[in-house]
Amino acid sequence: MTTKILVPTDFSEVAHSAIQHSVKFASIIDAEVILLHIVSSRDDINSAKDKLEVEVGLGEAFSPSCNISTTVRVGNIFDDIGDVAAELGISLIFMGTHGASRWQQIIGSRALKVITSSPVPFILVQEKLMNDNGYDNIVVPLDLNFETKQKLELVAKISHYFDSQVHLITKDEDDEFIKNKLKANQLWAVNYLKEKNVKHSSHLVEKGATLTEGIFKLSKEVDADLIAIMNLQDDTLLGILENSFQEEIVANDLKVPVLSVHPIKTSKSLFFS
Repeated sequence: MTTKILVPTDFSEVAHSAIQHSVKFASIIDAEVILLHIVSSRDDINSAKDKLEVEVGLGEAFSPSCNISTTVRVGNIFDDIGDVAAELGISLIFMGTHGASRWQQIIGSRALKVITSSPVPFILVQEKLMNDNGYDNIVVPLDLNFETKQKLELVAKISHYFDSQVHLITKDEDDEFIKNKLKANQLWAVNYLKEKNVKHSSHLVEKGATLTEGIFKLSKEVDADLIAIMNLQDDTLLGILENSFQEEIVANDLKVPVLSVHPIKTSKSLFFS
């Protein structure tokens, strides 16, 4: 079956950036890109279809070989993207978003509703376009949640397509129990990436710095092309992956795209085995 990538578009500049990322990604993995626009009234459907054809031309300019189609739905972007993704069998969603000030002003925490309305992973992009080499460097924060394993599985797949270097980062905790668990999780992650033949490095957040600060510092040092986080919402440990954390990462000033992976709930222990 053909892999399908969904790109919700409002015809803005950041939406064009998402289209550029998606068609370049799709060309590498031989996937189909579907451009989606959601209207509030049936009266707007024909106009939306005309605008989407212009977006198709933009996508073809970025990658002439990419297979691009379009769809228009009547509804609400905050509620319907997940339904469309499920109906069409989407594997990955690219969506444009704005930096911190516009994110807070226009979308705010409601943007997370878009992400959490579907189990399909999102790559959220700002104005920064994908470079010719794709995602060379991927920063991956680790925590105590078992579901983080699922994030690494997807990161490893992406890494194979782009021959990426994965940079693992963990917060250095004072509590010995937590410190040991985090070390064990990082060791598991290193061994997993070795087994998958993925290039990788390990990093600790500097003493006194927050996890977010450590992620941004490392992302700047390695010129990150992607940051991978779990969409855990309120199911968190240590208070490090709350909605505010996700918003801050997604709206980062470095304009690095963010992969947000929705966890598949498991009855297993929260700690890596």
